[in-house]
Amino acid sequence: MFFKKIPFLLLFLSIAVLTKAQQQLDSVLTLQQCVDLAIKNNLTVKTSGTTMERDRIALQQARENLLPTLNGNVSQSLSFGRSQDPTNYNYVNQKINYGQYGLSSNVLLSNGFSYINAIKQNALAYQAGKMDFQQVKDLTTLNIISFYLQVLNSEDQLTQANSQFNASKVNLERETVLNTAGTVAPADYYNIKGSHANDASNVVNAKNNLVTAKLNLLEAMNVPYNKDIKLVRLLPADQTPKSYDQTSDQIYSTALGSLAQVKAADFRVKAAEKEVLARKGRLYPTLSLGGSINTNYSSTGTTSFSSQFRNNYSYGPGLNLQIPILNYFQNRNNVKLAKLDLIDAQNTSNNIQVQLKQQIEQAYANMMASNDRFTAVTDQVAAYQEAFNATGVKFNAGVVTADIFVIAKNNLDVANTNLINARYDYLIRVKILDYYRGQLTF
Repeated sequence: MFFKKIPFLLLFLSIAVLTKAQQQLDSVLTLQQCVDLAIKNNLTVKTSGTTMERDRIALQQARENLLPTLNGNVSQSLSFGRSQDPTNYNYVNQKINYGQYGLSSNVLLSNGFSYINAIKQNALAYQAGKMDFQQVKDLTTLNIISFYLQVLNSEDQLTQANSQFNASKVNLERETVLNTAGTVAPADYYNIKGSHANDASNVVNAKNNLVTAKLNLLEAMNVPYNKDIKLVRLLPADQTPKSYDQTSDQIYSTALGSLAQVKAADFRVKAAEKEVLARKGRLYPTLSLGGSINTNYSSTGTTSFSSQFRNNYSYGPGLNLQIPILNYFQNRNNVKLAKLDLIDAQNTSNNIQVQLKQQIEQAYANMMASNDRFTAVTDQVAAYQEAFNATGVKFNAGVVTADIFVIAKNNLDVANTNLINARYDYLIRVKILDYYRGQLTF
């Protein structure tokens, strides 16, 4: 009996191993995976997707409005007392069971191109909806990139804090030996000890900041928090970011032709123009071709139901012309409303372009300031590194006291921390400009 269970045990173990491997794989995420998960789970993206689908259905309906109609009708009634027999129009005084059956069809021939322009209007609205959907995905992508870089920034800050902690630990161990031997001033010993305690506190803060950064990223992805999550590095931590190679005017010019938000507004202007034409078309006569076939049955008849159904039918075509003369001025007012919709769409498009230029100019100024800050902090780190090296030599030789050494160390530590922040701030600013250029890459 035990041997019969072996295949099932092996299958269970295989599944467990594969599940564990999958969990380990999922604990290491690339930026692309994070973006894909965010787009898949983001509720705003989902809402935009359903809105786009509504636009597609509206376009489909606009096209299908040109198809012929086909309707069937069935009517069954009872009559008691004196009434007219609907089959021979004679008056009888009896119960009558009467049925009517028919099919009718109608096809539009002309209505001032109202339906044609409505199709064009809905096609443009659908294109605008697709651009809105792309816009939401782009903003979600940019948001995830920002959170992703913040996690990497926090990891680098933790690495820096650990490095500072380990370095001060070596100094403290040395000072502890000297203090025990009575060969160092107590003030120097306690300054070094206090500096080490400060470094320990910085490590704790860096760990907490990393947890917060991961929480922000995973919440933006709408997935459960996983403390063991690891992110694939985008570039070496010490790599110098490259300078941006375009001006704000060049970025704006590119954005006008590539940014989904601008395209959506342009499609809506064109859709509003077609709406005006579609509404104007309803001022003209509507011509349609129709046809019908009908039959009936009466309980007063002398033949069976099937015979009456076959013999009582009638059919014929019809040409219908509907001329709008006076209908509460609805059509004319609808044209006026459509023209107002067009003005609103044009104003919205113009406003988007004005705001876009302002946003790009501000983003470009932020990028340039961030780049200048990165350059300045880089020089600051180099200067404080030289100062720290020189002070360390003097401190080890007993020429300067520990408080001077600690000041030099703190200056270098703060500068290194600022350099990491400046580097990632610049990277985020660059990604924002890449988004405006329609070249947001991972």
